Amino acid sequence: MISKAAGIATLLVAAATSAGAQEQVLNLYSARHYPTDEALYGNFTKATGIKINRVDADDAGILARLKAEGAASPADVILLVDAARLYKGEVDGLFRPIKSKVLEDAIPAQYRSASSAEGTTWFGFSTRARVIVYDKAKVKREDVDTYEELADPKNKGKVCLRSGSHPYNLSLFGAVTEHLGEQKAEAWLKGIVDNMARAPKGGDTDQIKAVGSGECQVAVSNSYYVARLMRSEAAADKALMEKVGVVFPNQSSWGTHVNIAGGAVAKNSKNTANAIKFLEYLSSPEAQNHFANGNNEWPTARGVKVNNPALTALGGGDFKAETIPLAKVGANQVKVQQMLDRVGFK
Repeated sequence: MISKAAGIATLLVAAATSAGAQEQVLNLYSARHYPTDEALYGNFTKATGIKINRVDADDAGILARLKAEGAASPADVILLVDAARLYKGEVDGLFRPIKSKVLEDAIPAQYRSASSAEGTTWFGFSTRARVIVYDKAKVKREDVDTYEELADPKNKGKVCLRSGSHPYNLSLFGAVTEHLGEQKAEAWLKGIVDNMARAPKGGDTDQIKAVGSGECQVAVSNSYYVARLMRSEAAADKALMEKVGVVFPNQSSWGTHVNIAGGAVAKNSKNTANAIKFLEYLSSPEAQNHFANGNNEWPTARGVKVNNPALTALGGGDFKAETIPLAKVGANQVKVQQMLDRVGFK
């Protein structure tokens, strides 16, 4: 017969074991919908023993879910693919500031939120540029080497874009609003609407393919979609990229718009230590190279060397990027949405 004391000890050991097992879990809400990230998560689990439970949704859906769940939310880490949405999550108090020397040493200040006494709220782990693609046979490069020219009458009937309210475009438009001012930015958006070859639809890859097929002649895309097609072995993709030129806009003025994908610890995280460990992992050379080679994004961590031929062909990240604070881009989102409604940009 087991003594009462021994029985209690057994229960305590079981409870401790259960608590320890519980700590080896990470609940991740992710807007990263890239199949190549499966290896990223798997490698983290192999290295740490921490199991990742993942919920996938878009940026807006994740932020709405966090608000609805409140203190009962099981989320530990939030991954978003847009700086403006990271800013909104911070402003809405959905993230927990953290202190991590590993992250602060690895990620430059321009790719993370402003630090406070409580810590830093979010960190950017990869970047992507919003580039212009064009039909090399029908459009001169110098006619599309600025964002402003998307609205120039010389490009009437040539432009195709995805929905104006998509986060990628909202952030670009928010940045342009910061550069031009609200009045000129609205006129610019109206000019783009007037220049469209067809109504906005599809994703970034669809815009590139529309240029290749002749449906339009000028489009906008995140750089990693371009790089993905450049790396493709499919004959159709190779033929497409022979037709399409790529330009990093505004190299003679404010620079090309760059967005980030980043992460934060959820305000009500129950596994904060694991959450911080995961974010630190994302700043490691292994994970940073995964962003570069797996999804053709530029790493943000200092000193990381990558070997991706498509990124090299796109200039290896050696282009002039805009430097306006991401907080200002995020703060312009409401204005931009109102302007889109007024000019009929769907």
